[in-house]
Amino acid sequence: MFAAAGHFLRLFKIARTLARHDAMFPLELLAVPPAMRAALNLLTVFNRRRVNAAIPPGERLAHALEALGPTFIKLGQALATRPDIAGGDVAEALTRLQDRLPPFPGAQARAIIAAELGQPVAVLFSEFDDNAVAAASIAQVHKAVTADGVTVAVKVLRPGVREAFRRDLATLYWLARLMERRVPDSRRLRPVEVAETFAETVAIEMDLRYEAAAGSELRENMAGEPGFRVPRVIWPATSGQVLTTEWIDGTPLGDRAALVAAGMDLSALAAVLVRVFLLQVMRDGFFHADLHQGNLFVDTEGNLVAVDFGIMGRLDRKSRRYLAEILRGFHTGNYRRIAEVHFEAGYVPRTKNINSFAQALRAIGEPIAGRRVRDISFGKLLAQLFQITATFEMRTQPQLLLLQKTMVMAEGLAMYMDPEINMWEVSPPVVQGWLTDNMGPDAYIREGAEAALSVLRYLPLLADELEKRAAVLTAEGLVLHPETARLIGDAQSRHLRNQGAALWVIAALLALLIVILN
Repeated sequence: MFAAAGHFLRLFKIARTLARHDAMFPLELLAVPPAMRAALNLLTVFNRRRVNAAIPPGERLAHALEALGPTFIKLGQALATRPDIAGGDVAEALTRLQDRLPPFPGAQARAIIAAELGQPVAVLFSEFDDNAVAAASIAQVHKAVTADGVTVAVKVLRPGVREAFRRDLATLYWLARLMERRVPDSRRLRPVEVAETFAETVAIEMDLRYEAAAGSELRENMAGEPGFRVPRVIWPATSGQVLTTEWIDGTPLGDRAALVAAGMDLSALAAVLVRVFLLQVMRDGFFHADLHQGNLFVDTEGNLVAVDFGIMGRLDRKSRRYLAEILRGFHTGNYRRIAEVHFEAGYVPRTKNINSFAQALRAIGEPIAGRRVRDISFGKLLAQLFQITATFEMRTQPQLLLLQKTMVMAEGLAMYMDPEINMWEVSPPVVQGWLTDNMGPDAYIREGAEAALSVLRYLPLLADELEKRAAVLTAEGLVLHPETARLIGDAQSRHLRNQGAALWVIAALLALLIVILN
């Protein structure tokens, strides 16, 4: 009872801010009960202010979320990946949500660093700039020089941000549960699961060690890729609330004029962006999912450099195959096959009509048939695909929606640098190479060989388990005649010798097969 009252009070404060920006419509999306919504509208009527009618609803909502603070800025970023919930226009507007807040004092940053790393800032760094070079909803960044002379970027978690998120997330959970109970149609969108996913994402962002690990993994994956690099993590100066990486001397990707003045080849940079993004998605299944202009720089050597690894996406092999099949199906006009993939993957319930689903896919594909590949945005193609999910009750796939949002951002950035770029002509070796490696006969043979080797690894564990169970039976009183025990022992020895030899032969052949296929 008291908890609900607290959530309602928090909801009222949220509604008051939404009203001030004429952005109350999310309360309908959140399925707030009509009586409660009427009360909130009545309570907030005097808080409304005159808003320029020309400002689209999505932009008004973005301004309101910025005013509500860190939790809601992150929530807006999450909703930007969910056009199925927020609507396409609103989701697109939220992609431009500004994650900027006034910086907190340098003295507070110093205190947090000292508490986290166990030494005063003056000992850890020979130089430390108290003025933050960037300040966002969760953390801010300071420039510093380590005791051994390395220039670094020190990211410090904003004071009190964990407590603020904890309070706001409790209210979001309450709303999600309310939504599932009162609006049965909303269950397809899995609001509670969405809230849980958001909470998990926030929890990861609240521990900068996770971001450090993500940056380290991306750096490892991208090692040796020409024209692209990821800053090195300085682990001794990194903790839950502090992340230290090498400093990047470069020009923000958003400063096109400065890049041109510096003589940078913007077409080449656009091609690098497309290629490395496709490699991250298709080859590694681990991609930078926050590719806005503020997170990409061009260093003095002309390399594209990515920073800020708080939002990363992962795709398992099945999801990557799903995407590859979509790409192939739309390019060849094989809508039936695209529909089959959805059903095989379990994305669409088998109770739905596959022919009707294929027909809906044709409605998406035919308008782009015959058009130049350059004029087809795969990100927008995915967005249209997800728009038909309500009709066919396709279960939401958050990882694919995150990919779709990031792909649109990557396409937009690439076209910003080179309006003539074609995302699918710049890097055909990446996509086609992945299709060949993962969807051809060799790939299936390789997977079978790897699965067989995996089974072989478990055989010794199985033998140990059988031996333990036999020991238990003996201890509990199972006694065999000595001659029976001798015969069983001899037979077991012969079997193990023969089996061992056979298994080693099989393992050797499989290993050789994998080497050949690779």
